[in-house]
Amino acid sequence: MSWACIYAYVRTYIFVKVSPAPDTDGRRQRGDRTRRAVSAAAAALASVDGLDGVTLSQVAGELGVSKSSIQAAFASKEQLQLAAVEAATEVFLREVVTPAMAQAEGLPRLRGLAESWLAYVEHRVFPGGCFMVATLSEFDSRPGPVRDALRRARRGWLKLLERNAQVAQEAGHIADQPAAPLVAFEIDALLSMANVQRNITDDIAALDDARRLIDLRLGRPAKRRGA
Repeated sequence: MSWACIYAYVRTYIFVKVSPAPDTDGRRQRGDRTRRAVSAAAAALASVDGLDGVTLSQVAGELGVSKSSIQAAFASKEQLQLAAVEAATEVFLREVVTPAMAQAEGLPRLRGLAESWLAYVEHRVFPGGCFMVATLSEFDSRPGPVRDALRRARRGWLKLLERNAQVAQEAGHIADQPAAPLVAFEIDALLSMANVQRNITDDIAALDDARRLIDLRLGRPAKRRGA
C-alpha cells in the first residue's frame, strides 16, 4: 500500500469534507482563512487548557480580534471545539504521519511513526505537547460530537500503527505475539505517557525512555541519543 493510500485511509477515518459551492466574490475564501486561524489558535490553547477551558474571548485575545469576529466564524463553543480537533488532526497528519510515509511499510514505517511522534512532542508543535493526549481525558466519558471526532482521530492513529505492526509480523521482522492490535496499543501507551512525563517534568528524558522501550519491543536495543 502506497504512502498516499495510507494517508488517505487515515484522513478518511477522521473527517469527510463536502466540496463547497463556487466562491464568486472572495468572501468564502476570507471566511475560510478566518476559520483556519481561529481553529489553529483554539487547538494550541486547548493543548494547554483543554477544550472546555478554551473560550471565544480567549481565542479573540490570542488573535487580537473582537469576540464578535470569532462568533461570526463559530456560532457555538461546540463548533469551535470541533474545529480545534480538526485543525489539530491536520497538524498531526503533517508532523507525524506524513514524515513516516517515506519509510517502507511495516517495521521501518512503524519505527518512523514512533520517532516522528516523539519529535512532534519534543519540538512543542503544540505548546501543551500532544493535543490528543491533552484532550481525550476530557471527553472519553462524555458522548457527543466532540468525543466522536476525537475517537475518529484516535482510531485512525491506532489503525495505522496496527497495520504496520501486522505487516512487520507477516514479514517476520518482529515476533507474531502479542497480536498487532496489542503492539499498537503498547506503542501508543508508551508515547502517551512520555508526553505526560515530558510536560510534568519539563525534561525530554521521558521521550528517550519511550524510544528505548519501543525499540526493545520492536527487537532492536537502542542507545540514548548522544550516548
